[in-house]
Amino acid sequence: MDFGRLITAMVTPFDNKNEIDWEQTARLMDYLIDNQKSDSLVICGTTGESPTLSDKEKLEMFAFAVKHAAGRCKIIAGTGSNNTAHSIQLSKDAEATGVDALLLVAPYYNKPNQEGLYRHFEAIATSTKLPVMIYNVPSRSVISISKETTLRLAQIPNIIATKECAPLEQVAGIAAEAPEGFKVYSGDDASALPAISVGAYGVVSVAGHIVGPAMKEMIESFVAGNVENAAKLHQKLLPVFKGLFECPSPVAVKYALNELGQSVGSVRLPLIPPNDDEAVRIRALLG
Repeated sequence: MDFGRLITAMVTPFDNKNEIDWEQTARLMDYLIDNQKSDSLVICGTTGESPTLSDKEKLEMFAFAVKHAAGRCKIIAGTGSNNTAHSIQLSKDAEATGVDALLLVAPYYNKPNQEGLYRHFEAIATSTKLPVMIYNVPSRSVISISKETTLRLAQIPNIIATKECAPLEQVAGIAAEAPEGFKVYSGDDASALPAISVGAYGVVSVAGHIVGPAMKEMIESFVAGNVENAAKLHQKLLPVFKGLFECPSPVAVKYALNELGQSVGSVRLPLIPPNDDEAVRIRALLG
C-alpha cells in the first residue's frame, strides 16, 4: 500500500466543551486533502492527542474519517500504546471501522528491551490483516527501536513502513537494508528533506496542516532531481517546522489553525494553550 509522500498527522478538533467537533473534523479533513495536498491522514495519533482520547472517541473518529474521506486519501489509525493487549484489541476494533492502516507508536514509559519491542509489535501486527507503520520516537517514548529490530520487524508481511524520529544514520541504514517495498518516513518536519536525501520515502508531518503545498513541492522537487529548489524550500520552511514545536505539540499547530480560520478548538489537559509570548511567535510564522 502506498500512503503517498506527505502524510499529515491530523489534530483532533474540539468544541468549546473540549468534546470532538464533528462538523469541524469534516471541514479540517477537506482542507487537508484539498488545500494542503495530504496524501494520507493519521487519525488519533499523538498529534491528535491520543493520550486523552477514550477508545470510544477513537473508534468514532476512525469510522467518521473513513466515511468522510470516501477514498480521497488513506486513513491511518493510531492504535499504539504501551499496553500490548490493549493495542491488539483497539487495532482489531479499528480494522472493523474500515481504516486503511495502523500506526503503532513505540511503547512508552515501561522501557522494554529490543526483544520486548519486537514481540510487542509482532503481536499487534499478527492480530490484524491491516498494513502497519511502526513509530520510533525516542524523545517521547524514552526507548529507541534499533535499526536491527526495525529490520526484523520489516520481515513481518504486514509491517510495511516505519516513521522515524531517529538520527539520519539510522534512517539511511534502514532504507538501505529493508526488504523491497518497505518504506521509511521521517517523523520530524525539519529532518524531512535530509531524511529523503538518504533514502526515506516521505514525511509524517505536523506542518502539513499549514504549509502542505510547499512541503509537497519540496519533496517532489528533490525526487525530480531539482535539489536546488528543494533546498530553497526547506530553508524557507524551516522556521515553520521549528516554530510549530514552540509549545508541546499539538498546542502551536492548533493555535495556528485557529488563526487561519480552521476552528479546531483548544487542547485537553495536561496540555494548555500558548501564553501571550508564545502566541505572538506562532502568529509570526503565518506571515
